[in-house]
Amino acid sequence: MLKAKEDVVISVVIPCYNEVDTLENVVEQVRNCGLTTEIILVDDGSTDGTRKLIREVVGKKVDKVLLHKHNMGKGAALKHGFAAATGDLVIVQDADLEYNPKDFMRLVEPFIYGAADADVVYGSRYARGGKYRVEGFYHELGNKLLTIASNICCDLSLTDMETCYKMFRRDVIQSIPLKERRFGFEPEVTAKIAKRRCKVYEIPIEYHPRTFEQGKKIGLKDAFRALYCIIKYNFFD
Repeated sequence: MLKAKEDVVISVVIPCYNEVDTLENVVEQVRNCGLTTEIILVDDGSTDGTRKLIREVVGKKVDKVLLHKHNMGKGAALKHGFAAATGDLVIVQDADLEYNPKDFMRLVEPFIYGAADADVVYGSRYARGGKYRVEGFYHELGNKLLTIASNICCDLSLTDMETCYKMFRRDVIQSIPLKERRFGFEPEVTAKIAKRRCKVYEIPIEYHPRTFEQGKKIGLKDAFRALYCIIKYNFFD
């Protein structure tokens, strides 16, 4: 357990693919989250000008830049970023504007001495408590059904398995062999922390969903892959 927030270093892994319009803003928000951060940016083969923005502007505002020659998927980018982390805790930060890094202050609480003894903390979009912008019914329903399926297989009681905001003790996430290259990371890592009997907490977070027209990349195919991963990593891995 960690003694105090002031002593904690958070490694923030930002995977990005074609996020030229939002990346600089996200990095600034992470830098101003109120905690000591190590920002690790992983560009997953962007083709829209993101790579140029990183080279000329954003790369100077982060601690580490990792570049993929071609698009390998979010899971592959996260695996690369996790391996480079040196902080006490590690968290995923998507490069869009759906999640607010100010929530790091709340997510770190269960790791602090005297508060709890967390190994992993999930930031839940559906455990109401912070600001919550209502999203489309079917998208939210899909997320909740996948969470229920994961809970049944993992014997957990999460409200949001698919959340981006997962904060780990660094030794925990670096000890987990990750295989999924795309969005299957979420059910895979959930299954593997459950098998390891990690102490998992949930904290309500803000959420500001964007539409597919605004650049959202997760679709129906990824939902079916997530269901496949829930079964695979709970029973056959």
